[in-house]
Amino acid sequence: MQLLITGGAGFIGSKLLRHIVTSYPKYFIVCADALTYAADYSLIADLEGYPNYTFVKLDITDKVSVDELFQKYGFTHVIHLAAESHVDNSIKNPLAFARTNVLGTLNLLEGARTYFKDQACLFYHISTDEVFGSLGATGSFDEQTSYAPRSPYSASKASSDHFARAYGETYGLPYILSNCSNNYGPGQHLEKLIPTVISSILHQRPIPIYGTGANVRDWLYVEDHVSAIDTILHHGKVGETYCIGGDSELSNLQLAYLLVDEVDRQLGNTPGISKRLISFVEDRKGHDFRYAIDHSKLTKELGWEPETSLQEGLSMTVSWYLNRMK
Repeated sequence: MQLLITGGAGFIGSKLLRHIVTSYPKYFIVCADALTYAADYSLIADLEGYPNYTFVKLDITDKVSVDELFQKYGFTHVIHLAAESHVDNSIKNPLAFARTNVLGTLNLLEGARTYFKDQACLFYHISTDEVFGSLGATGSFDEQTSYAPRSPYSASKASSDHFARAYGETYGLPYILSNCSNNYGPGQHLEKLIPTVISSILHQRPIPIYGTGANVRDWLYVEDHVSAIDTILHHGKVGETYCIGGDSELSNLQLAYLLVDEVDRQLGNTPGISKRLISFVEDRKGHDFRYAIDHSKLTKELGWEPETSLQEGLSMTVSWYLNRMK
């Protein structure tokens, strides 16, 4: 396998890249990443010593460079993770999200369409549950849920999903697509909710919670997501979509309380003392109320299930950040 992983210096990508490089020594893996503010090359720097791996600094919006990459390495498989992903940033600068998430994906699809040799090749496009919009108090997203994006970020990802499927239908490009719930774990950028809460408690700053904190998310530990991607890459059916969830629904306020308890415990603080830091701020524009994923298709057809409980995952995550922030 000649495998291209885009966004491999990012939070999820770095975990996936390390897993693939170390688990499959017979594969040749190229990591392509633009090394934007959200990337952290230090997470993957030590992989440079592996003979089956190379890193290329690449902006996927540069079509010429993307084409040259496909020509040079003759990829048989692509795992496409590169994306602008922070919803708040998409509200401030939607055009940047359209350039990377839509046009960048199109450049990669064109590269695959032009340079893939046969139907044994595969373009694996990784997406988000946010493309499905907002749920009420009950129900969950699955592979049959209609798209209803409500932010520039989710709209850009929905568009890239549709393009991946369109290339499959129009050009016969072998593809698979997955939509996952909110990832968390060690190494996530500080702009995300869980690292923000941990940092705020450590430095005794206000913990910002949108609105009333009632918005609900399903949380997926990043290593469980990596195992799902591995399973889908090797055993998924071409042309299919798989939803990946963590079975861990919580409101943002409930999550903040759990983090307060865990951070205070690990710091040796008086239990719960940091709850006083919770501060409700103006709600995000177009804030989706609830996400929930039904991953039963992935479980029934490919045998994958999340293995990390939320409490275990949060404990490991808090420990990782505290060791680096102190």
